[in-house]
Amino acid sequence: MDIVVKGRKTEVPERFRKHVAEKLKLDKIQKLDGKVISLDVEVSKEPNPRQADRCDRVEITLRSRGPVIRAEAAASDPYAALDLAAEKLDARLRKQHDKRFSRRGARRIPAAEVADHVPGAATLDGTGAIVPQDEQESVPTKKIGSLEIQGEGPLVVREKTHEAAPMTLDQALYEMELVGHDFYLFVDSETKEPSVVYRRHAYDYGVIHLRTDTMVTQAPSPEAGGALGG
Repeated sequence: MDIVVKGRKTEVPERFRKHVAEKLKLDKIQKLDGKVISLDVEVSKEPNPRQADRCDRVEITLRSRGPVIRAEAAASDPYAALDLAAEKLDARLRKQHDKRFSRRGARRIPAAEVADHVPGAATLDGTGAIVPQDEQESVPTKKIGSLEIQGEGPLVVREKTHEAAPMTLDQALYEMELVGHDFYLFVDSETKEPSVVYRRHAYDYGVIHLRTDTMVTQAPSPEAGGALGG
């Protein structure tokens, strides 16, 4: 398998191609994913002078018999962008490798331990008989955010608040590609409403706009209440 390096609206010097071969070690990649089919590196340049600190962008696409893995990064020069993208690719490859390994190493849970692993399962005593509900210990309740959770259920709530400047749809797509996510939440600069862009099949994208329902937020007028009361 060879590494294919190509430029999009920019020339790729031979020195950079050699640096790609040195940075992306094929033997190391194949140890983490032995079913690699192809590895493509695309270099592009952002002509906007206001994006000078991340004008060079590198996208690495690894195709195998499993899911396609992509890693993208932007920096002030292509070499720095390649280093960042290579780190992301290595992290995602290791995550995929660890996931496969954990699935293979999964073991069956003994009947006596089912209650420790499966929420809501019956509790068994030493002989395998079901312990009556009134003899079981009370289930602790904890509060996460605005929700009350009983026991050690699988529900995990994490709340985050970010400050975001309004941006255009094109900029939101660009930011989504930079972080390597399948969706990106932003504030539309035209409507000033929260919106989400997301990746669909192949290279198609979708966008969801949220608009406040005025019928819900509008308070009933006092006149309406008086008319009903009379």
